[in-house]
Amino acid sequence: MGDNIGRPDPNPDTPEPGLAGSGVAALFVLAILAGSVLGLTASSAGEITSAGVDPTLLLMIFLLFFELRPGAIVQDFGNLRFLSLAWSANFLIVPFIGFTVATIFLSGQPLLFNGLVIYFISPCTDWFLGFTRMARGDTALGAALIPINMLTQLLLFPLWLWLFTPHTGLVDFAAVPGILAQWFLLPLIGAQALRFGLEKFLPRSGFERLLRWVGLIVPLAIAGLILQIFAANVTAIAGHLEALAVILPAIFLFFVATFILGVGLSRLAGLAYPQHALLAMTTAARNAPLMLAVTAVAIPDQPLILAALVIGMLVEFPHLTGLKQLLLWQRSQASRAPA
Repeated sequence: MGDNIGRPDPNPDTPEPGLAGSGVAALFVLAILAGSVLGLTASSAGEITSAGVDPTLLLMIFLLFFELRPGAIVQDFGNLRFLSLAWSANFLIVPFIGFTVATIFLSGQPLLFNGLVIYFISPCTDWFLGFTRMARGDTALGAALIPINMLTQLLLFPLWLWLFTPHTGLVDFAAVPGILAQWFLLPLIGAQALRFGLEKFLPRSGFERLLRWVGLIVPLAIAGLILQIFAANVTAIAGHLEALAVILPAIFLFFVATFILGVGLSRLAGLAYPQHALLAMTTAARNAPLMLAVTAVAIPDQPLILAALVIGMLVEFPHLTGLKQLLLWQRSQASRAPA
């Protein structure tokens, strides 16, 4: 069992496409800095930027849902064994790892604790696939995980809040289903209807070009939201810098634990390298953009919770880059091993 983990995929010459992970991270850092400077230097910045948060959220949510490919589930439904393994890891095991780590580091900081738990329990639905591709993992199978991960975490979000966040009165649990329907179910239906229509109307090359443009706009929308959050709330966030610093070792421990989980499950299941790389990436990468949107509408006026999500998003890019290198090293070591 597990001897296949390091075995290279059958198509080793597939080129690695560029993924501007470092560029996106730099964009988010600039958004934090610009928002902070704006909030500290312009007295009216908070009111102005707060008014733009809802439109930016809706744009980001719509674009994320427009990129969603439900057909990917049907294409790879035959690999139900792997999909079940990944789902169980992401939605049964990883949330308890995240809750444990957050409890160890931030049990005395309920707002940051909430933000970190929300970050930990939400598997990625976008950039993990690019890192999987660069690590020579199974991206076709990974595409099937995107709609599964997105829809599952939205459905489970009220339950997660009830289970994992302290009952401090911040969350109106009775209102959460209505909020999810208004802010996420309706945009999901609208985005997918538009995608279906454009895919039928446009030539394939034109539709693929449109998807690339959407992929470029999404990070800009996220950066705009981050700028607005920090411009409107920089004073409150700056008052908790020491506590925010505690998030960094917590996230590091979480990433170590998820890597060990991925290795262990891959060995137990006897996964070949491409599926092992995919499992490692999907259990490591988190869905900070979507959870930033969900949290902003479900738990309004709590900038520390949102700041914890943003910090997690920034740390994630260098971690996934390092994980990619580690996986490629495992692959190269296995390819040199005698048969």
